[in-house]
Amino acid sequence: MTIPIEPGWLSLVPPLVAIALALMTREVVLSLFAGVWMGALFLADWSVTAGTAGSLEFLVDAMVDPDHMAIVVFSMLLGGMVGVMARSGGTQGIVEVLERLATNWTRGQFLTWASAIFIFFDDYANTLIRGNALRPMTDRLLISREKLAYIVDSTAAPLAVSAVVTTWIGFQITQVRDSLSTLADQAADPETAAQLQAGADNAFLVVLHSIPYLFYPILALFFVLMVVVMKRDFGPMYHAERRAYSGEGLIRPDAQPASDPTAEGLQPPPGTPHRWYNAAMPVLAVIVVALVGLWRTGSEGLAAGDRTVVNVIGDADPFAALLWASFAGCAVAIAMVVAQRILTLKGALEAWLSGMQSMLMAIIILVLAWALGGVTGDLGTGPYLASLLQDTLPLTILPGLVFLVAAVTAFSTGTSWGTMAILFPVVIPLAVAMGAGVGFAGGEHYAILLGTISSVMAGAVFGDHSSPISDTTVLSSMASACDLVDHVRTQLPYALLVAVVALAVGEIPAAAEWIHPVWSIAIGLLLLWGALRIWGRDPAEGLDEAPPT
Repeated sequence: MTIPIEPGWLSLVPPLVAIALALMTREVVLSLFAGVWMGALFLADWSVTAGTAGSLEFLVDAMVDPDHMAIVVFSMLLGGMVGVMARSGGTQGIVEVLERLATNWTRGQFLTWASAIFIFFDDYANTLIRGNALRPMTDRLLISREKLAYIVDSTAAPLAVSAVVTTWIGFQITQVRDSLSTLADQAADPETAAQLQAGADNAFLVVLHSIPYLFYPILALFFVLMVVVMKRDFGPMYHAERRAYSGEGLIRPDAQPASDPTAEGLQPPPGTPHRWYNAAMPVLAVIVVALVGLWRTGSEGLAAGDRTVVNVIGDADPFAALLWASFAGCAVAIAMVVAQRILTLKGALEAWLSGMQSMLMAIIILVLAWALGGVTGDLGTGPYLASLLQDTLPLTILPGLVFLVAAVTAFSTGTSWGTMAILFPVVIPLAVAMGAGVGFAGGEHYAILLGTISSVMAGAVFGDHSSPISDTTVLSSMASACDLVDHVRTQLPYALLVAVVALAVGEIPAAAEWIHPVWSIAIGLLLLWGALRIWGRDPAEGLDEAPPT
C-alpha cells in the first residue's frame, strides 16, 4: 500500500484542521476551505501559489463529478418542491394534520423518529424528505432544530446500513465478494481456495449474517427512541432543547442555518387555503418514483429469474432514481397548485426558484466538503489509516480495532462508502490470514470475520454522521434548517456514547465469540438507558409554562 505523502500522519492534518476550525470558529465555509488549501499546499510541495491554484482545482473536480452533481441537482429540485409546497399553503396543511397525531413535544419527536421507516431505502432521500417535511411540525411544537437534525441524521444512514433492501446492499456485497474472490485467486492450497470462492459466491449471505453485529447502527437507532420516550437530554443538546422549549429560539441567536425556510418567497400569501394533500402528494410522488426508478435501473441487466428484490436494489442506480423522483415531485407540486388556481404558473415557478435558492449555502458547504474529500484521497489519508491495521494483532481484538480505524477514517474523510472501499480490501484478507472464517458459514472463528466486516460498516457510519465534513451531516442540517456546527456539537456526545457502548459490549466480546450478539445489543440498550437516567435531564423541568401545542 503506497502512502502519497511522508510522513503519513501529515495526511490527517487538513481534515483535522478543517474540523477543529469549524468547531472553534463556527465559520464552516472558511474552515473547510482552509482544510482544502492546506492539503493542496502539501501536494504542491509547500508552494503557496501552486497550492492556491490546486485548491481551486479540487473545487472544480468536486463539482464535475457526476455523482456529486446528481446529489446537488436532487437536493435543489427537492428544495424547489418544498418551496412550492410552502408557498401554496400545503406545508401548513400537512402540519395541521400531523398536529392531530403529534399533540405534544414528545409525540412530535416520536413521529419524526418513526417516519424513517417509510423512507428506509436510501439515506439521502430519508434525510432530505423527512427534514423538510417535518420541520414545520417540529417548529410549531418548539422542538429545536438541533434535535430535529439529530433524529433525522441518526436514523438515516444507520437504518440504510442495517436494512437488507436498501441502496447500500449492492455496494456492500460487491466489496465483500471482490475481496474474497481476490483471496481465492491468490490461495496456494486448493481446499482453501475453494472455501474462499464459496464465501465469495455467497457474499450476500455473509453480509446478511453480519447484520446482527452492526452494534453501533442498531444501538444508535434505539438510543434516539430512548431519548424521545424518556424525555431526557444531556450536553449541548439539553441546552438547545431547553432554549427552544422555553420559547427563546429554535436555533441559537447567532446561528447560520444551512438553509432558510423563512424567506419571504416561501411564505403563503394571506388567505391561501391550507390543503394537506398539496404537500403529501408531491412527497408521495418522490417516494413512489424513487422506488420505481430503483426497480427499473436495477432490473435492466438481470435475467427474469434473477430479479429478486435484493438483486434488483443491489444493481440499481440510486442517483438516477433520485433525480427522476425529485423532478416528479416538482412536477406534481407545481401542477396541483396551478390546477387549483392557488398560484399562477409564474407564481409557482417563483416559489420553486426560491426553494432552490434556500439551499445555496448548503450546496456551497457540500462542494467544499467533497473538495476536502478529494484532498484526503490524494494525500492518502485512508490508506495511511488502513496501513495501521497491518501489524500483527491478537485476532480477538481485530473487530474492535477495525471499528476505531473505520470511524477515524470516515470522520477524517467525510465519506462512509469511501471508507468501506478503502478498508474492505485490507481488513478481510487480514482477518482471513489471521484465521477468521475458516470454512466460512459455521466455520472456525466465523463470528470474528463477521464482526470484522460489520465493524467496517458500523465504524464508517459512526465516523461519517459525526463529521462536519460529511455529505450526510451537511444534508441533515440543510433539510432541518440547522446550523451545521451546532448540529455536530449537539449530536457528537450522543454518537460518542453509543460508539463507546457498542465497542465495549459488542465489537470486542461478541466478535470474539464470548457472547451472542443479541445479548450484546440487549446489554448495550440497558447501559444506554442507565446513562440517560444518570446524565440526562428533562429540558422542560423547572419551566413555568409548557410550550404551545
